[in-house]
Amino acid sequence: MKVYLAGAINGKSDAECKGWRSVAATALGLAGHAVLDPMARDYRGSEDDNVDDIVQGDLDDIDVCDVVLVNACSPSWGTAMELVYAKQYGKQIVAFSDAPRISPWLRHHTDAVFSDLPLAIDGIVSGSSIGMR
Repeated sequence: MKVYLAGAINGKSDAECKGWRSVAATALGLAGHAVLDPMARDYRGSEDDNVDDIVQGDLDDIDVCDVVLVNACSPSWGTAMELVYAKQYGKQIVAFSDAPRISPWLRHHTDAVFSDLPLAIDGIVSGSSIGMR
């Protein structure tokens, strides 16, 4: 199974962008899943010169993935648009957020929302994430 890692990048530090993705990639990889990480195309600092490449690269990854893992701990225009795009194309969407209340928009566009990354990864690996909102 291929898992796309969606989460805020624009204006975020290396730790904010790469920390959770590294944890997810390791855990999902150990479980036999391939990971599609948009940080492989790190355009921070040159976003304005690479708008089409950024968006098309992300959409291409979503097209070939089976699951989108969404870090919904902080708002992001790109992540929100990836989420809607993935939903329109019938991708399984699993999110995690540390927010005390989850937006109805996030709940509507996901198959499951977990309170943290390890639980979301467990949901994907075990297959128990479908239908859990």
